[in-house]
Amino acid sequence: MIVFGTDGWRGIIARDFTYDNVRLVALATAKYVKKQNATNPAVVIGYDTRFMSKEFAEEAALVLASQDVIVHLADDISSTPQVSFHTKQKGAELGVVITASHNPPIYNGYKLKGPFGGPALPEQIAEVEAELHLLEAKKPKFTLKKMDEYIAAKKIRLFNARESFVRNIKKKINIDLIKEANFKICYDVMYGAGLNTIGMIMPGVDEIHSEHNPGFGKIGHPEPIQECLGDLIDKMKKGDYDIGIATDGDADRLGAVDAEGNFVDSHKLYMILLKYLFEKRKKKGAVAKTVSLTSMVDMYCEKNKLRIIKTPVGFKYIAKAMVEDKLIIGGEESGGLGTCLHIPERDGLFNAFLLLEVMAVEKKSLKELCDELDEEFGIHRYMRRDVKVTPVQKNAILAACENIPKKLGRYEVIGSDLTDGFKFFVDNGWLLIRASGTEPLIRFYSEAESLGKVNELLDEGMKLKIK
Repeated sequence: MIVFGTDGWRGIIARDFTYDNVRLVALATAKYVKKQNATNPAVVIGYDTRFMSKEFAEEAALVLASQDVIVHLADDISSTPQVSFHTKQKGAELGVVITASHNPPIYNGYKLKGPFGGPALPEQIAEVEAELHLLEAKKPKFTLKKMDEYIAAKKIRLFNARESFVRNIKKKINIDLIKEANFKICYDVMYGAGLNTIGMIMPGVDEIHSEHNPGFGKIGHPEPIQECLGDLIDKMKKGDYDIGIATDGDADRLGAVDAEGNFVDSHKLYMILLKYLFEKRKKKGAVAKTVSLTSMVDMYCEKNKLRIIKTPVGFKYIAKAMVEDKLIIGGEESGGLGTCLHIPERDGLFNAFLLLEVMAVEKKSLKELCDELDEEFGIHRYMRRDVKVTPVQKNAILAACENIPKKLGRYEVIGSDLTDGFKFFVDNGWLLIRASGTEPLIRFYSEAESLGKVNELLDEGMKLKIK
């Protein structure tokens, strides 16, 4: 059975992610959008740099066109935020991105985007899944014409996903001020869908891993976390750059490295942007965070009397809050966040340029901005460990967590949160244990006032799975 997880359907290429299965999901998508718009239904499709992403995107386009759905198909590699943007701009019922985001190269995936320009809402995904499960039982046959025939009939319409998207970013970010600051920037494309884009926004940025490599080279998987950014960190340590930025496989997540080569986690990036939007851009509204995001958000919102919305892990929940409420910012631990300045979607490059704007306006380095967080909120350090598991092991770990421990090593458990997984609070720290929705992993997250304590909590969490 094909199942949509935290962020779309993902599977191993050739074993799970096959032409047959893509056709089924595309047909379910067609049936859903025709129920939303019976007279002129439309879908936007884009694809990343992964093995056969273009071919899978074209196959999905053929199926949708065969069902009399207008398909706006990107004419080249496109990022997830570009597809989200165009889904809204073109008035389509859904967007589709063929991507597995940050997963290892053996994976590919199928993300759904809503007409508002962000991840399809949980209820929309559930409706597509319901159509899909009916089709899985029927095993339909497909009679598809050639691409050229659908293009000639204007059922499939090729378009450039980058140009108007870049123009939109330039309207919202003070690019001139960033240029005046004369930052020396290194951008790690991570062989992903950020290819051939940053130079359209601001020329002169140095790039690494900017060629097309579906195997993602030695970085293994395109996730902008410390473990995968060794080359970028090495470049920063040589002292030639003011900031290093990185985006993941579909360019919706942001990672950053300061001028001294220190990785800056997404918790700090979120806080820097939240403070800037509220204090300097004077934006008003609520603040949304997933259960895995830093406690600094809670401290800041309490101090400034900002309403806070807490959600399970998955940007689709943040997007729902952004659509239904007025938010300043919403985001998650994994490097994805959205702001009131842009579409209700994660966007790695947009957020990178917003971060550069903060540095230019404040006239401060990224390290200085991070040091200010320590001064204001006290030291907050964070780590995540991912452990590969079988389904049996996963169930055993989660069952062990249900018996909420009274202590984690020498730390008394003073509270818990079961919003998504099992989050245990200790004095000045927390541990979260949950199953990944995109890979066969159990994720262990922790935040505390020192890395030593963080590692202690993670070690204790790892012991829970053994009992």
